[in-house]
Amino acid sequence: MDVTSALRAFARTIERGSMTGAADDLGVSQPAISKHLANLERHVKARLLERSPRHVRATAAGQALYEATRSGLAAIDAAMEGIRVETGAIEGSLRIHAQSCVGGKVIHPIVMAFQRDHPNVSVDLVLENRAIDLVFDNFDMAIRYSRPENQDVVVRKIGTVERLLVASPAFLDAVGGIDSPGRLEGMKLVTTAQVISPRKMLTLTRNGVHREIPVQPFLHTNDANVILNTLLAGHACGPIQTLFAGEALRDGRLVRVLPDYAVSSAEMVLAYPSVRFMRPVVRAFADRLIADIKSIDGVQ
Repeated sequence: MDVTSALRAFARTIERGSMTGAADDLGVSQPAISKHLANLERHVKARLLERSPRHVRATAAGQALYEATRSGLAAIDAAMEGIRVETGAIEGSLRIHAQSCVGGKVIHPIVMAFQRDHPNVSVDLVLENRAIDLVFDNFDMAIRYSRPENQDVVVRKIGTVERLLVASPAFLDAVGGIDSPGRLEGMKLVTTAQVISPRKMLTLTRNGVHREIPVQPFLHTNDANVILNTLLAGHACGPIQTLFAGEALRDGRLVRVLPDYAVSSAEMVLAYPSVRFMRPVVRAFADRLIADIKSIDGVQ
């Protein structure tokens, strides 16, 4: 029996809660995972997993074995990749989670540039807005606009993402301009939960003084591309991240509204499960990601 392979199959089965999920992560068949688990239980002479048609969970003995071997498996992976790095090669797989809008606009180009420099790196880039558990969902890292809660992970700040209040020239002509914060109270706004409070207040800041403006969102969304397209169509005005609106602001399709006032910014963070056993390919991409994002207009 290949003990290391059996332990990997066992660990991923616990983390994913199913043999099918473990098989997908490890790139083997479900029967192969089942065989590894049966051999491992026979080897340790103990039942390690409780199985049901829809879920698998560790027994007390299984949980003890998992806790005892998890860090060792990570250390083996790091050591083997470390040896490969010493030969000058960054290679291996990366599983990255990012929110949909920033993932397509920002992360995807950085991934492609990284792969051009390191062609032996394969990437699984998952773009969605749901909250994930890095360990359970088997991600090497996640790029988020908020810090993960109730997870034992390392969080590294990437930068602060600037937001601006903007509108199209056609929209401003139609409403007669916006010359004061109070004009926003009856204005058609496209908004997101990150900038509008539950009480439907938009906070603007000038010279360190905060002012809350009661607003009635005309269109509420969690997607930056929807916000941008809504603004470009002259359907509404509203706050948007500079990194999405920069080109339209430069060519005049959008203009800044109330330029003396700032909208709340967003903190972009990188989260990963561990520093101690971080694989070299993960570390290399993390360093590249942070350097490249900080060069983007609208990220400080």
